Amino acid sequence: MQREFAPRDFAAAIGAVVIWGTNFISMKVGLRELTPFQLGAGRYLFAALPLVLLVRRPPMALKWLLLYGLFQGVGQFGFLFVSLHVGMSASLASVLMQTQVFFTALFSAVLLREPIGVPLRRGLTLAALGLACFGAAYLGRGGANGTTPLGFVLVLGSGCMWAASNIVVRNAQRATPHFEVLPFLVWSSLVPIVPFLLLSLVFDPAGTDWHVARLSWNTWISVVYLAWVAHILAYALWTGLLKRHPANRVAPFSLAVPVVGITAGMLVFSDTIGLWQWAGTALLVCALATVMLAARSPRQPSPSRS
Repeated sequence: MQREFAPRDFAAAIGAVVIWGTNFISMKVGLRELTPFQLGAGRYLFAALPLVLLVRRPPMALKWLLLYGLFQGVGQFGFLFVSLHVGMSASLASVLMQTQVFFTALFSAVLLREPIGVPLRRGLTLAALGLACFGAAYLGRGGANGTTPLGFVLVLGSGCMWAASNIVVRNAQRATPHFEVLPFLVWSSLVPIVPFLLLSLVFDPAGTDWHVARLSWNTWISVVYLAWVAHILAYALWTGLLKRHPANRVAPFSLAVPVVGITAGMLVFSDTIGLWQWAGTALLVCALATVMLAARSPRQPSPSRS
């Protein structure tokens, strides 16, 4: 018999959505004093420590930890932090990152031979139209409300890397009996630290300040929030929901992430969104809804059936 959502389940879903939606605010705050690569190194250093001393290494092939750390850490967040640094608002980043759903579907079709059903085809079409609207915003004289074409491309690259990390997780789960997400997240967090430090040494401007004692409390809070709250706590809440309930009942909650992200960006940073960007946002949200709500079709068993 299918379990009903208890109050703690709703609290966990809302908590994860709010954390991920406001996650982009913390990134913007951290980037005021840190370079993108410094922020990446700090995020994963805090995500790994001190938990790596308390959590046993997961019994899995080392390649899964390395691949996930590179794709999700260096890839996803490297692109995202640089995007926010060179010209992407927190509001629109929260929307455009959701393209990972469609990149994941495409990678799954090519690499895992998973079929692309009618709802997914419709969703991909709507998502393509949405991205076209975002692109059209850069053709006008007024620009795109403080964002840049480079920032737009980089945030899509981040979504692509997120999708690649999803494929890694799927393969790791298939290859690992008794897969546990917390040890996996903690130990894979060790992987991006050195690459981010090397990227900082190579690409950050000469004389970049590494004196952590000079950082403000806002920056420290930002790094800790990104590491312990957004990375560890939110994923633990979401994974707990997926263990207690079918994915097609949990996934639709993620539709609220762009809503929270846009609201937070407009309230905290006074982000502005143009007409083309609103159109693109609406199409992307509709695309996500088309895919995620399709699983809740009449084929889904009713609560009275086991």
